[in-house]
Formats: sequence, C-alpha cells, structure tokens
Amino acid sequence: VIVKDGEVLTQRGFGYADVASRKPVDPATTLFRPGSVSKLFTWTAVMQQVEAGKIDLDADVNTYLDFKIPPFHGKPITMTNIMTHTPGFEEAGRDLITDKGPPPSLEAVLKRWVPARVYAPGSTPAYSNYATALAGYIVQRVSGVPYDDYIEQRIFTPLGMKYATFRQPLPKALQPFMATGYQVGSGEA
Repeated sequence: VIVKDGEVLTQRGFGYADVASRKPVDPATTLFRPGSVSKLFTWTAVMQQVEAGKIDLDADVNTYLDFKIPPFHGKPITMTNIMTHTPGFEEAGRDLITDKGPPPSLEAVLKRWVPARVYAPGSTPAYSNYATALAGYIVQRVSGVPYDDYIEQRIFTPLGMKYATFRQPLPKALQPFMATGYQVGSGEA
C-alpha cells in the first residue's frame, strides 16, 4: 500500500499466499507472520504508556519488572536503551518459533533465561529480540492487560486491522487468511 496525505494511492498484493494452489496474496486479508515488524507495535504500545505516565524512558527497567536484569559495569538498562537497540544483550533466539503445543507465556520465556550482557547499555547498537520481548512484558505489567490483548485493543482495533494478530496459536477465524509458510527455501513450495 502507498499512502499520501492520509489517502491510499494504491493497494496491491504480490505473489501467492499459497504457491501450490496459486492462491494470490490479497492485500486486505492475507496474513503473514509478523516477525520483526512486531517491534513497531511494541514501541507504539510503550509510547502509549509513556504518554499515560506509566513508563519513564530513562528509568531502570527493573522498576517495572517482577524479576531482575543485572546491571552491566554498574549501568542498568533503560527503555531508551531497548528502543534504540543498545541494551547490551547478546542476541540469542531460544524457542521463538515452535509447533510443539501451545507456546509458553511471555513471562515464562523472559524469566527462563536472560541473555549474556556483552556491552554496556547505551554503548553499542545490537539487535535484541529478548529486549523487545522485555518491553512488551513491561507494557503488559504497567497496563494490567496481557500483551496480545493490549495490541488488539489499543492498536489493531482502533486502526480497523481485522486481519492482524500476534496470538499463537493462530485463532481459528483467521486461519483461512494465513499465507502458507515453508520451512526451508530449498524444499518443495
């Protein structure tokens, strides 16, 4: 979609939502796994809570947690560090994508392990999925609303995004709209 001055100039789908059946992508309804674009929604949720006076971007994130992230060389992590990709965590993905039953809660994932700290906060840009998940958990804690519900109620619904969700497993009503994913690029489409 291309939007200028609040008006949609064009909206088109490209490729196939399912290659085998040649089902085309519908720009209005086809769902794709959100992946890292979810960070934009998390940052929006964080800033809504900043506006509500519930998050201070420069406070130690431990202020908002029910477990502790240890300081690195005496420096705590702030939400500003998280949102600028400078919290200092080593990037490691653990159990981010699974098809083995229902996924663990956001709280359980975050408390299970904290990645190694390899940089002082604010010193070195380094991508961190863990830090973004931490920001989502903080939104959940300060708002009192589970993260998935928060995103649906405060972002997707006001924007009229009926074909969007972060829920896992995918809700039954949305399953017909999900694009078919493929485990390996070298495999049969």
